[in-house]
Amino acid sequence: MAKSVAPGYVVVYPNREKASSKATKLVVVLLLLLSVALMLLITIGGWSKLQGLKALEIIWCLIYLVLAFYVGVRWSRGALTMAAALAVLLLIIALIAATGIASTSWFDRNSFGFASAETMFGGKGLGSDVLGTLTVLLVPIQALIIGFATLGFSQAWNIETEVPESEARNRGGRRPQSSSPEPAAA
Repeated sequence: MAKSVAPGYVVVYPNREKASSKATKLVVVLLLLLSVALMLLITIGGWSKLQGLKALEIIWCLIYLVLAFYVGVRWSRGALTMAAALAVLLLIIALIAATGIASTSWFDRNSFGFASAETMFGGKGLGSDVLGTLTVLLVPIQALIIGFATLGFSQAWNIETEVPESEARNRGGRRPQSSSPEPAAA
C-alpha cells in the first residue's frame, strides 16, 4: 500500500533514530540469536535424551531467527510482542527442565543408571552438567528478552512523520527514499 506524501516531503521515523532505540533493537536481536545458539547446543548435544520436543525446538529456533530478522531489519514492533510471548513459554520450559519439576533434571542424570547423551549425528553428546548449565542459562536470557522486547515496544518505533527532504537529509546525511513515483521523462 503506497502512502501519499506531499511533494518535497518524505516520511521519517524519529523514534528509530534515537540511540536508545538502536541499542534496544541490537540487544533484542543478540538475545534472540544467543537463545538460538543455546537451544541448538542443547538439542544437538542431548539429542538422544530429549523427550519429544526435538521438532518443536528446531521450529522454535527458526521462529527466533525470523523474529530477529524482523526486529533487526524491519523494526517490527509486532515481532517484539511475539518474541516476548515465546520467551515466556521458553522460560517456563527451561525452568521445568532445569529444576526437574516434571521429571529428572539434567543435573540428576549424572548419577548411576543414566546413560550419557548422544548427538543427533550419533557421536558422544554433551555431559549432563553441561546440558543442565545451558538449560539454566536459558532462563535469564528469556527474562532479558521479555524485558528488552517490552522496552522496545514502548519506544514507539512505528511513529512516522512527514518532513521536508532537506531536514531528512540533515538528520541522516543521505537522500531519503521518496514514496511517490517520479514522472517518466518523455
